[in-house]
Amino acid sequence: MFKEFGSMLSLLKNQGKLQEEIQKLQAQIGNITAEASAGAGYVTVKVNGRMEVLSVRISEEAMKLNDREMLEDLLAAATNQALAKARQQLAAESEKMAANMGIPPGMLGGGGFPGFGG
Repeated sequence: MFKEFGSMLSLLKNQGKLQEEIQKLQAQIGNITAEASAGAGYVTVKVNGRMEVLSVRISEEAMKLNDREMLEDLLAAATNQALAKARQQLAAESEKMAANMGIPPGMLGGGGFPGFGG
C-alpha cells in the first residue's frame, strides 16, 4: 500500500514527464495494427489502435457461397477479434510506458491508461 502511495507521489512530481509519455503513446496509437480472420479465412479485417477498421477482405470462395447471413456473422466475428487484439496491444504498450514511469504493474486497472482501449 505504501509503495503504491509512493509511486503516486512520484507521478505527481513528474506530471510533465507523464503527460509527455502519454502524448507519445497517443501518437503511436495509429501505428498499432491488428488483423483477424473468420471462417477459415473467408473474411479478414484489419484495424488500428484508434479502433478504426482499415480494411476488410472477403475471399472469392465466401462470395460464391451466396450466404449473406453467414457473411455478416463472419464480418462481425473477424472485426471483434481484430479489435480485441488491438486493445491487447494497446494495453501492453501503456503498461510498458507505465513501467518506465515507475508505476507498479496493475495499478492502471490492468488495461492501461483510460482512453487507450483498456
